[in-house]
Amino acid sequence: MMRVGLAQINTTVGDLKGNVAKVLEYARQAHGEGCDVVAFPELTITGYPPEDLLRRGGFVKANQEGLQEVVAQAPTDLTLVVGFVDGTQPIYNAAAVIAGGRVQGVYRKQLLPNYGVFDEQRYFGSGADIPIFDVSGVSMGVSVCEDIWEADGPVRAQAQAGAQVMLNINGSPYHMGKQSSRQEMLAERARENGVAVCYVNLVGGQDELVFDGGSMALDARGELIARAAQFGEELLVFDVGGGAARGRIAEPLELDEEVYSALVLGTRDYVRKVGFEDVLVGLSGGIDSSLVVAVAVDALGAEHVHAASMPSRFSSEGSIADARALAENFGIELRVIPIEPAHAAFLDMLEPSFAGTKPGVAEENVQARVRGNVLMSLSNKLGWLVLTTGNKSEYATGYCTLYGDMAGGYAVIKDVPKTLVYRLAEHRNRIAGRDIIPRAVIEKPPSAELREDQLDADSLPPYEELDPILAAYVEEELSLEEIVSQGHDEALVRRVAQLVDQSEYKRRQSPPGVKITPLAFGRDRRLPIANRYRG
Repeated sequence: MMRVGLAQINTTVGDLKGNVAKVLEYARQAHGEGCDVVAFPELTITGYPPEDLLRRGGFVKANQEGLQEVVAQAPTDLTLVVGFVDGTQPIYNAAAVIAGGRVQGVYRKQLLPNYGVFDEQRYFGSGADIPIFDVSGVSMGVSVCEDIWEADGPVRAQAQAGAQVMLNINGSPYHMGKQSSRQEMLAERARENGVAVCYVNLVGGQDELVFDGGSMALDARGELIARAAQFGEELLVFDVGGGAARGRIAEPLELDEEVYSALVLGTRDYVRKVGFEDVLVGLSGGIDSSLVVAVAVDALGAEHVHAASMPSRFSSEGSIADARALAENFGIELRVIPIEPAHAAFLDMLEPSFAGTKPGVAEENVQARVRGNVLMSLSNKLGWLVLTTGNKSEYATGYCTLYGDMAGGYAVIKDVPKTLVYRLAEHRNRIAGRDIIPRAVIEKPPSAELREDQLDADSLPPYEELDPILAAYVEEELSLEEIVSQGHDEALVRRVAQLVDQSEYKRRQSPPGVKITPLAFGRDRRLPIANRYRG
């Protein structure tokens, strides 16, 4: 039998000393629980992903010095598997196997992902060796993240070389439904190789990415024997080998709870890791800003969340009342700053230049830009990070105002389609056991309230029709013909695609936001702004 600890920890990119201290803390805890081996996530020492910090020789050297601190201070009768950057030119995404006060061996990642959010071929060389390690009489193979995803990869070679247990360290970012696909893949690797698989994953937020943890172990039949919870730090301890296995199995989260937890963790870590304490939300009384407030309060605490209601001549009494009710329900500070004086002044100032034209979107967007100015002025004066409130449906179609409602530091629901926004609001109310997000907010027709009687439906298709088309075009990357073949109206599909394509320049200037779908705007999707292809 071998007792394994999977240290699902939240590292911070560039905080080498903090990351080393956390490794030593969890190593001592694993030692105290009788573990023979404890494994940490991918690139533990540097934090993940370090991106172009890897181009700095001093950073790489400091990470290797950090590894030596772990070697010097870790319990000598415990084996540690720690992710770090090995080598000089080239450098490698590697796992050090530490025991007895020294590095027993190093495994260098072989399969370097270069798709989606991953850019590893930009930085790393590919390893070739497949060392096998003996831990308490058990032969153990070590690999890094992508190495286990391919059936005919390093894991097979390690099994053929005699490894009985595979230990895979990861920085695997979250998107909806990924946990189940991970488990299915790991079960396949276990069954086809006849080995137990131990999988440790990073947890925490890093810019747009959220790492959900969910570390797990499966026996040689592919049966789950242990699983950590998602979205929290944990040392998962279990026994494996000798024909027996046991460990704690955390229950999987229901989908809406999973997504909401990702938004909370991503927001908390972004705010804290970039050095802010408090945040500011423009609270309109609509569903989007209400959900952002809910996430912010759950991430940071009500005392760190501030809101500004900025009514104009077109703001309804209902929306103003809904904003007040929401602020009271969540116990946050609400400042009411009417923008009508600035709105009127802007229109007067622009009147000579706008003379002879019909009032339209330009006049409407003056209000959004005044509000953006107010929020950024408060941020500048009071040191609060502005959280923007636009959702993925709006960002996709350009139904947002550059330097207006897009102004801010972090876009909490940037990757959340509008239909999912409603589901998450209902989920938050279920958590509260009451309508903490007022029922009126959820039930009223969505509106930007930039002109009399304005509704989103005046400019966009119903979200129930829009969101499936956006998912097919953006996330599934289907052609227009393929989307039409799914039963969507051709004219509508072409209109939506045109809106998406012509709004790329706006999205390129938007703040980062939490990734929760398989393909988010930003790191995932890199299209040219000047682009005439339609298809």
